Amino acid sequence: MARETLRPRTAYRWWQPIVTRWSDNDAYGHVNNAIYYHWFDTAVNNWLIAAGLLDVAHGDPIGLVVETQCRYARSVAYPEPVEIGVMLDRLGTSSVTYRLGAFVSDVAEAAAEALFTHVYVDRATRRPVPLPGAWRERLETLR
Repeated sequence: MARETLRPRTAYRWWQPIVTRWSDNDAYGHVNNAIYYHWFDTAVNNWLIAAGLLDVAHGDPIGLVVETQCRYARSVAYPEPVEIGVMLDRLGTSSVTYRLGAFVSDVAEAAAEALFTHVYVDRATRRPVPLPGAWRERLETLR
């Protein structure tokens, strides 16, 4: 069964630089798989903050991560700088799926690619709510 190719650097709309740390490497000498999820979470939330959509302390609605997946194509190791590309993969009524690519600086091919889905809920009730129109407009800029 053939695997779908990972998206190229040019597919992504927003970039989050990441500085790898000594502690990111595992016993095999490359960045541990779980660290990628730290990077992806940081990139999505930094974009949301930059777009004026995330107020961690008081914002409403709030996004809860309900699904993630990641495919790896090449190893990354400290001290390589990394850039996380962010794009919109799917926009639902109350959910957003982001596609993220982890790239070593100046390399066109992704080292890893992830899907990261938020469901937006009311802060108090934790029940899904439709995304506000202003949010949808800003999210569409990632398409």
